Amino acid sequence: MEPSIDVVGVGNAIVDVIATVPEEFIVGHDLVKGAMTLIDAERATSLYEIMPPGIESSGGSAANTVVGLVSMGGSAAYLGKVRDDQLGEVFIHDLRSAGVAYDVPPGLDGPPTARCLIQVTPDAERTMNTFLGKSVDLSPADIDEEVVASAAVTYCEGYLWDAEVAKAAMSQAMDIAHGANRKVSLTLSDSFCVDRHRAEWLDLLADKVDIVFANEAEICSLFETDDFRSASDRIRGMVEVSALTRSANGSVIVAGDETIPVAAAEVERVVDATGAGDLYASGFLYGISHGADLERCAVLGGLAAAEVISHIGARPRQSLAGLTR
Repeated sequence: MEPSIDVVGVGNAIVDVIATVPEEFIVGHDLVKGAMTLIDAERATSLYEIMPPGIESSGGSAANTVVGLVSMGGSAAYLGKVRDDQLGEVFIHDLRSAGVAYDVPPGLDGPPTARCLIQVTPDAERTMNTFLGKSVDLSPADIDEEVVASAAVTYCEGYLWDAEVAKAAMSQAMDIAHGANRKVSLTLSDSFCVDRHRAEWLDLLADKVDIVFANEAEICSLFETDDFRSASDRIRGMVEVSALTRSANGSVIVAGDETIPVAAAEVERVVDATGAGDLYASGFLYGISHGADLERCAVLGGLAAAEVISHIGARPRQSLAGLTR
């Protein structure tokens, strides 16, 4: 049976709080610049109080990706967990209003809806401090088998691997997808995340993943090397397709015997790098699910990423449908 939707995302359900800060803010509050750091509820409250005013909107890496894909003209569903609170309602409304199917029941107890506090410095680098809250309670019971089996690609967010129950949910989604002869994709999410799960992920890539997304730091971390070429050679053959992003140096696609370098799309000014990798995945997965060749998939990914880094926020400000023509 042909898939009825392009992509189902499995990941965190988070509300983003994004603010522009000077370098001194990062240093003065002991933040790890450029990384995603997990924080507890107390730290989330105190950091939120000292951040300058910013933008608040639903987010989460894989959620950003499916929103971007729909903006390009694709179809998507999402599996992520929120609490029955105000931020949970914001997340659900935002996702559905963007055109993404979302039907996971909100939790009635436990921690509140997750939030990510993002500080953007003048060099456009983003530093993320994340309280995962209810998001990590996504369980196998929340994985809709019919939805997963109907999607051409199941796209899984590496950040979610930090919680055991969510890990089980993601593994179940991967098994359902392969059982329906669909593709499974994983984004490595963050080099610190790779450090935490390296051994598991090497096994996971070999056994359950068809398409992997990683930036240069993440793929090098996976193989514990500083040499990008060495890392890209080692991922070859582990998965069908590796989409490796290199910021201003574009991306490199590794598939079988092919190595396809693709230049970055032009950007007049980089304002905020938040969401660049997420939107690259949007474009690439749109291409994959619509029959484009790998080079065209990478070009679409670069174009989508270029739009999102030209403004504050991790989701497109305008329709991306024109990029596919």
